Amino acid sequence: MGLIVARNREELAKASGGGRLALVPTMGALHEGHRSLMRDACARANRVAVSIFVNPLQFAPNEDFSRYPRTFDDDLQVCEEEGVSVVFAPAAEDMYRHDRQVSVNSGEMGRIVEGAFRPGHFDGVLTVVLKLFHLVQPDLAVFGQKDAQQLAMIRRMVADLDLPIEIVGSPTVREPDGLALSSRNRYLSEDDRRVALTLSRALRVGAGEFTPAKIRETARAVLDEAGGALDVDYLVLADPATFLEVSETYEGPAVLAVAARVGGTRLIDNVILTLSPA
Repeated sequence: MGLIVARNREELAKASGGGRLALVPTMGALHEGHRSLMRDACARANRVAVSIFVNPLQFAPNEDFSRYPRTFDDDLQVCEEEGVSVVFAPAAEDMYRHDRQVSVNSGEMGRIVEGAFRPGHFDGVLTVVLKLFHLVQPDLAVFGQKDAQQLAMIRRMVADLDLPIEIVGSPTVREPDGLALSSRNRYLSEDDRRVALTLSRALRVGAGEFTPAKIRETARAVLDEAGGALDVDYLVLADPATFLEVSETYEGPAVLAVAARVGGTRLIDNVILTLSPA
């Protein structure tokens, strides 16, 4: 059977089938990073569903919802090449009632770090993800580690709401020069791209240190080298499960995460490292 494209809930219901089902939620503009999520999903399930939906709830009024890249025909080709069974591509009016009142509250973790700079963002993310889980009914869902706080929030929602879904975090895919793949990379000019590489370099250099203070200090120094060409929102070294900053005595996995604007484009990146006693 070839790729099935479902444009609404009714068509999605007709596309049901047997076996273990994996979901890869996306906003389209698919690239090699999305392909890696699909491959991970295919390795874990009999069937893979990909959602393509630019979710208006997770964009603030001053963000790039209207210009977010939409490349649906190309996206379908990617899904077909990667062995996806179903693409769910609803319109906004099929996802949200015009008089919608109830949504997911992302709690305190949704208001720190990325959430502090994008108020309401994680409420929108969790609301659409919960709806997709309900509509698609997957056994597991695959998300990219590049959106590390999003991944932590989704895991917390699944735990708090007792959802019977396995959440898989798939490693960040990078371009040969180290830039984390993102649908927004296409907005970067040649000069912007050179500046953007500062993010991955700062993370790489910082992760080579051994204490939280030194990791932060070293990574920040690399970011500062870019001067006014890089507008940094945050650099944090946090617990990957809570996104609270780690102390000097912390031991275990940690995420070194950064968000910054290059030209008119906002980029995020992170690396996972393990802190151990000196």
